[in-house]
Amino acid sequence: MSPLLPKTWVEVSRAALRHNALQIRQALGPKMVLMAVVKSNAYGHGIAQTVRAVRGQASWFGVDALQEALEVLKVAPRSKILVLGMTLPTWMSTAVRRGVRISVSSPEAARTVPRGAIIHLEVETGLTRQGVGERDLPTTLRLLKKRGARVEGMFTHYANIEDTTDHAYARGQLTRFLRSLQIAERVLGAPVKFPHTACSAAALLFPETHFALARVGISLYGHWPSKETLVSARGAKRVLALRPALTWKTTVAQVKSVKAGTPISYGLTERMRRAGKIAVLPVGYWDGYDRGLSSVGEVLVRGRRAKIMGRICMNMCMVDVSGIPGVRAGDEVVLLGQQALRPGSGQGRGEITAEELAGKISTINYEVLTRINPTLPRILV
Repeated sequence: MSPLLPKTWVEVSRAALRHNALQIRQALGPKMVLMAVVKSNAYGHGIAQTVRAVRGQASWFGVDALQEALEVLKVAPRSKILVLGMTLPTWMSTAVRRGVRISVSSPEAARTVPRGAIIHLEVETGLTRQGVGERDLPTTLRLLKKRGARVEGMFTHYANIEDTTDHAYARGQLTRFLRSLQIAERVLGAPVKFPHTACSAAALLFPETHFALARVGISLYGHWPSKETLVSARGAKRVLALRPALTWKTTVAQVKSVKAGTPISYGLTERMRRAGKIAVLPVGYWDGYDRGLSSVGEVLVRGRRAKIMGRICMNMCMVDVSGIPGVRAGDEVVLLGQQALRPGSGQGRGEITAEELAGKISTINYEVLTRINPTLPRILV
């Protein structure tokens, strides 16, 4: 282990990100624009690291806030960036000055847009989240024209395209979106240049959702949006060879021998069933290693699984390494990702996936990845 590395860190594979971006571009076809969604610290992977890796494949980047857009511009100053979340009126002039696209999702937001803003109008089609309803759409478009803004794009989000193999609701949303595009063309006097609806699931499954641009997030990082999406992709023969790009690592801080019956961690919730060894790891729920993994999670030590013992602490947790010979302080531990059975040998590999961790804490792979503490170093490898 390099002496320059911290005690807990994240490695991001440049090759995996580029591979996934290329796979997605090939699936989309040559006429579509790929927007790499790098909001929420690039789904935990690090904005700067991800942009550096994929800027040759993605010409657009999607973020949630202007602050994230400014991070992208530091790495890729000529890139096209769309803020998908709200932009406060006090930040809009900065967005215009830096050439960042702004999304508008209500008539009230349209009234605050400065002259010269490049707008992507978000329309409500059935998610019941941000978005202009069909009834308010003509008024909102006229407001934007009056204020001297340019409506470059129009978009929506699907409410039920990942979690089901029945996509009737999504098709209904698509129909409503097409109707909104017709309204926009009548009000603006010309077609919207960049309509877009395709998230990862839609981009991989439904060519009819592609339009001019696809907003791809979770699949860019090597993960299927859901089991149902993968099932649907197999049925449609649209399965891509995605490669997870993130490996989350820590190191063994201490190894101690413990007797049978010894309680481990706060609350005395778990005891050693037999005499053995415990490894203390300097990572806890502050780092994003979910407390729900207490007593059920596993990590990789020397390529073999070691069970979390007792409650996960704020900055530490303990694992049972009784059956793994030779474990000592300083050994590398993988919390998420792959590890060779003998570190450095490459012979045989264990793996902990984001999907496995999500299943143990009753959530989704998105949350597991994005909740890794953003202050932990991201290292592009």
